Amino acid sequence: MKDSSSSPPTLRFGVFELNPRSGELRKQGIKIRLQGQPVEILAMLLERPGEPITRDELQKKLWPADTFVDFDQGLNNAMKRLRAALDDDADSPHFIETLPRHGYRFIGAVNGAERTSAVTAKPTRRLRSLIFPAAFGLLAVIGITVVLLGLNVQGWRGRLLGRAKPNIQALAVLPLANLSGDPEQEYFADGLTEELVTELGKVAALRVISHTSVNRFKGTKKPLQEIARELQVDAIVEGSVSRKANRVRVTANLIQAFPEKHLWAESYDRDLRNVLDLQSEVARTIADRIKITVTPEERLRLSATQTVNPEAHELYLKGTFYNDKWTKEGFERGIEYFNQALQKEPRNARAYAGLAVAYGGLGIYGDITGYPHQKTAALKALQIDDALAEAHNTLAWAKFTYDWDTAGAEQEFRRAIELNASDARAHAWYGIFLAMQGRIEDSLQQVKSARELDPLSIANTSLAYRTYYNAHNYDKAIEVCRNALDMDPNFVYAHQRLIAIYERKGELDKAIEEWRTGNFAGENLEDLARQVNSLHKAYAEKGARGYWLQKLELLRAEPNSRVAIPIIVTYARLGNKDEAFRRLEKAFEDHLPYLIWFMPASPDLDDLRSDPRYAGLLRRIVPRSE
Repeated sequence: MKDSSSSPPTLRFGVFELNPRSGELRKQGIKIRLQGQPVEILAMLLERPGEPITRDELQKKLWPADTFVDFDQGLNNAMKRLRAALDDDADSPHFIETLPRHGYRFIGAVNGAERTSAVTAKPTRRLRSLIFPAAFGLLAVIGITVVLLGLNVQGWRGRLLGRAKPNIQALAVLPLANLSGDPEQEYFADGLTEELVTELGKVAALRVISHTSVNRFKGTKKPLQEIARELQVDAIVEGSVSRKANRVRVTANLIQAFPEKHLWAESYDRDLRNVLDLQSEVARTIADRIKITVTPEERLRLSATQTVNPEAHELYLKGTFYNDKWTKEGFERGIEYFNQALQKEPRNARAYAGLAVAYGGLGIYGDITGYPHQKTAALKALQIDDALAEAHNTLAWAKFTYDWDTAGAEQEFRRAIELNASDARAHAWYGIFLAMQGRIEDSLQQVKSARELDPLSIANTSLAYRTYYNAHNYDKAIEVCRNALDMDPNFVYAHQRLIAIYERKGELDKAIEEWRTGNFAGENLEDLARQVNSLHKAYAEKGARGYWLQKLELLRAEPNSRVAIPIIVTYARLGNKDEAFRRLEKAFEDHLPYLIWFMPASPDLDDLRSDPRYAGLLRRIVPRSE
C-alpha cells in the first residue's frame, strides 16, 4: 500500500489552495474551474516561491519540442486564464510577477511563509581583499575605453555611445491609423498596410509578420513591447494614412522594441498614382535604417517605378479587403471589384493576382469551375509582372489542383517564396501541398515557417493537422486541433477535422460527441441536429456498419462535388471496393480536382491501397518519371 505521506501537500496562498496531485484549485473552499496548462504553471511557481521560472523551463515541461503549437501564444493565453482565476493583475501583481523576456516569479506567501529576501552583509576581510584589485581593474577598463573612443577603433565609439547597428531580424507593421475622417476609408488604410508588409517581405534577410496577425492590434492600447513579445519581433513600424481626393499622406515610425528606442520617422505626401512607389521607398528606407542585408536583386525590385490608376487601385484594395474575409461571399465580392479594377486598368497585375486568389477560394468552397479561372488569372498577372510572388503562389495551387502537375506546382511554390520569403500564405499552401504528397518532414518545416510569420492566425496554428494526419499520427493531429480550439472554441474547421480523425480511428462515439458539442456557427443547426441524431441512432442500433450506411445516405443527398471523395471513402469503409473504384474511375475521367488531394497520401483511402487497381490509378494521376 502506498504511503500517503509521500503525497504532495496542499499549497495555500492568500484565500486560495492548490492540490498538486488532483490539480484542483479552490478559493475559500470553493472549487474554481481551471485545468490543464494554467494549473501546471501555477504548481511550478508554487513549488519554487520567490524563484524565477524561465520561459524555457515552462516550454520544456508543458510544450515539448515536438508539440506543433505556437509556444508564446499558448503561454500568454494560459497566463491570462491563470491570472483571471486568481484575480491577479499583471501590472500590479499580488501573486505572479512577470520578468520581461525571461519568465515569471511567485511573489506571495505560500503556506504562510514569506519568500526569503536578500540581506545586505558587511564586506568580509576576504571580500575587502578583492575590492581594491577590482577597482584598479575598473580604472584600466576606463582608460582603454577612453582610447577606443578617441581612435574609434572598429566603430567602438558608436557602439559605446549607443549608436551601434540595431540587431533587428524580425519586424511587424501595425495597422496604419485611418486619419481621413471617414470610416469608409478603413479598407484603404488596411490595404496600404498590407502592401507595405508585402514590400518589406521582399527582403529575404528580414522576417516580416503577416498582416493577418498584426491586424489583431488595430486600435490597441497595448504597450509596444508586449505586442513585440506576442509577435516575436525586434521592432515595430507604426503610422497613419490620410487621403484627400487624389493625394495621400503617410507617416511612418520605426521603433526598436528591446530596449525600446525610436529609430526613424518620416512623412510622405504623394499623388495617389505614385502610392506603390511610396510603399517601396518606405521599405527601402527601413531596410537601410536597420542595416539589414539587401541583395542587388531585392533592391532592384524595391526600386521599380510603378504608377497606378487611382480609381483602379481603390477598386483593387476593396477586392483585397473582401478576399481577406476568406468566405464564399467575400470571394464573390472580391471578384466583382477586381474585374471593375481591370476595366479601369487592363494591365493591373495585382488585380489579376487577387482575382486568382478569389477563384481558388471558390474552388475550396466547392465550385470547381473556379480552378481554371484561377490559373488563367495567375498567368495573366505573371505576363505583366513576373516578380509578383502572390501570382506564383496561386499559379502553384492551380497547377496542383487543376492540372495535377506536382512538379510544376512545386516550382511555382519555390519561386513565390524566393520572391517573398515572408509570405505566410505561400509557406502554408506549400506545406499543405507537401503533406498531400506524403513528404512529412518537408511539410512540417513549411508549416513552422507559416506559423512564425503569422503567429496569431488560428488557421496557421492548425495547419499541422493535415501533416500529422497524413503521417498517421492521429494523436498529434488531435492535439493540434485541440490547441486551435483553445485559441478559438468557435473555429469550425478544427471541429470538422476532429470528427474526421475519430472516424478514421474507428472511435465513432467520439465523432458523434464532437458533432454534438462542437460550435458549427454558420450551419443550419436544426438540420445538423437531425443528421447527428440519425447517425447516433444508426450507430446505437447497428454499430459501425449502421453509422457508415447512414452517413452514405446523408452524403448522397448533398449536391456539392466536394462530397464525391467522402462518398468513395464511405463505400470503402463499408467494404464495397468495387463501387469505390467505380467512383474513383469516374472522378478520374471527370478530372475532379480534389482527387489529387487524397490519392497520394491521405489515410482516408487506406482501405483501398492494397488493391492493385489503386496503384494503377495513382500512376495515371501522378505519373512517375523513369
